[in-house]
Amino acid sequence: MVPAALCPVCLAAAILQAPSGEALLALRAMRLPEGLRAELFAAEPHVTNPVAFWVDERGRVLVAETFRIEAGVTDTREHMGWLDDDLAARTVADRVAMYSKHLGDVSRSFTAEHDRVRLVEDTDGDRAADRATVFAGGFHAVEDGIGAGVISRGGDVWYACIPHLWLLRDKDGDGKAEKRTAIHSGYGVHVGYYGHDLHGLRFGPDGRLYFSIGDRGLNVETGGRRLVHLDAGAVLRCEPDGSGLEVFATGLRNPQELAFNEVGDLFTGDNNSDGGDEARWVHAVEGGDSGWRIGYQFIDGPVSRGPWNREKLWRPRPEGGAAYIVPPLANLAAGPSGLCFYPGTGLPERCGGRFFLADFRGANATSGVWSFALEPRGASYEVVDLERWVWGVLATDADFGPDGALYISDWVHGWRGTGKGRIYRVFDPALAKDPLVLGTRRLLEEGMDRRSIEELARLLEHPDQRVRQEAQFALVARGEAALPALSGAARRGPRLARLHAVWGLGQVARRAVSAEVRGAAAEAIVGSLRSDDAEARAQAAKTLAEAPTPDALERLLPLLTDPSPRARFFAAMAVGKLGRTEAVPAVLRLLEEDAGRDAFLRHAGVMALAGATGASALLPHAGHPSRSVRLGVLLALRRLESPEAA
Repeated sequence: MVPAALCPVCLAAAILQAPSGEALLALRAMRLPEGLRAELFAAEPHVTNPVAFWVDERGRVLVAETFRIEAGVTDTREHMGWLDDDLAARTVADRVAMYSKHLGDVSRSFTAEHDRVRLVEDTDGDRAADRATVFAGGFHAVEDGIGAGVISRGGDVWYACIPHLWLLRDKDGDGKAEKRTAIHSGYGVHVGYYGHDLHGLRFGPDGRLYFSIGDRGLNVETGGRRLVHLDAGAVLRCEPDGSGLEVFATGLRNPQELAFNEVGDLFTGDNNSDGGDEARWVHAVEGGDSGWRIGYQFIDGPVSRGPWNREKLWRPRPEGGAAYIVPPLANLAAGPSGLCFYPGTGLPERCGGRFFLADFRGANATSGVWSFALEPRGASYEVVDLERWVWGVLATDADFGPDGALYISDWVHGWRGTGKGRIYRVFDPALAKDPLVLGTRRLLEEGMDRRSIEELARLLEHPDQRVRQEAQFALVARGEAALPALSGAARRGPRLARLHAVWGLGQVARRAVSAEVRGAAAEAIVGSLRSDDAEARAQAAKTLAEAPTPDALERLLPLLTDPSPRARFFAAMAVGKLGRTEAVPAVLRLLEEDAGRDAFLRHAGVMALAGATGASALLPHAGHPSRSVRLGVLLALRRLESPEAA
């Protein structure tokens, strides 16, 4: 049900800029919530074919622009004769060899057009862009894909363009990246479908860089090892320098963007396959499998998409459905693309705790930005209060700027680019001069490097998620000197300050060279396991798994019977990482008591069993009287790829 105050059919109350031509007409046609306004921040020629963007701490907009659709980047649907070779590809080199096999010399036709990152700025403070420069260009190798993700922090820019994840640096501050480093290579093994690219860049509460890839797959050499994940889309994470790369969640088709809520949970919108299935809102949890495999796309016959549709693997909490899947929370949108979470300042109070999801459907009349909230349900959530928040814009991405406005990129028309593009900002005029909004902007623009530890600790309580996170990261950068402040904040203060402190302690413990510092940070985390706040206990359990104390298992086991399902979930996940067989009886009791009611708790129990012991130790429990325990054992054997699962 849509509240009257957020009626999505009313037109914008005022247009504050005076753009001409098509951009003005498009702006007037947008439908906005009552009381909010929209204005044009940038349009062609400042912005062209915007796939994704990021608003930095200074209000500058970095835009990933593409010119390579059908001019270097193609689609399996245009070349069905390639299908067997494409699905058989195991490396990016295999894909390039397939081009040569079927097309001959493609070096000229595939390298003529370049993708790029554009830096768009408002230099005179009138809320409209007046300068646009190419921050980094020349992405046009035969193997390159669509540049589809960009993010910045502290002067560094990360840019996702298959087959590479790039780190770009503007060393002299002239708005152009002089240095570019491919911190990973090997994404995009398959041709697949347009847009199933490398994207979704977002910093997590643990300080890692999270990102996503569609079902084109990856085969990446990293840190002396090879990470291979070939036939499904995934969420990945790594340290900002590219180290520690790992697959976080899998079984996705095309998760274009990611967003964390205020308590550190990760979400994405995953696109449907145009086969009668529906797009999914996914709570992405570590080790989770959402069920999609690229081969399903090409199954026709009585049941298109094979088991994907036959078993309705895309349905939320399917009755009797595949138990190895962590099901989506809802089916919503048709072309989920850009995604963000309201950070806490700039919009009316009613926007607190809401997500904003761009829905790209090929035409502006049927596209726009959804808004919705989540309410706790077991160890996860359920979607509530879904509404069309901004409609009538062919949105590819959405994100908040330091001014508190929601910025939206507009593809303008169709699927393959028109050489046009716009970026709008949606804002509340009543809050434009609000001291909290202005103060937040100032804090983000000034940064945290010169602030004292005491001030940074206070900023962990700030209403804006971005300020809290930057303060957390700045404290972590101070290392041992900040441990007392982080430990104190973890013990007392508002919930969100406690959580950021716990996450910061986890970062210190993970990065510290000194064993003494690691131990002190881990002990401070242990203290939060006894917090009177269930969410603090849950986040402490999650964080302790990456910085365990010698007695971590003994500290975590009581949480497997915690009144909070979220505490039980994260405790079970943590127990699995410790690799201790003594945990098995307590995990079996967790599964038995849940009795299969919560798919997320089942997943955590399975992760705990698979991590705590081997197949031989699980087999004695295969005849357990509880069906949910037997199922958990089977799923753990499956995760271990044990032939005993048969």
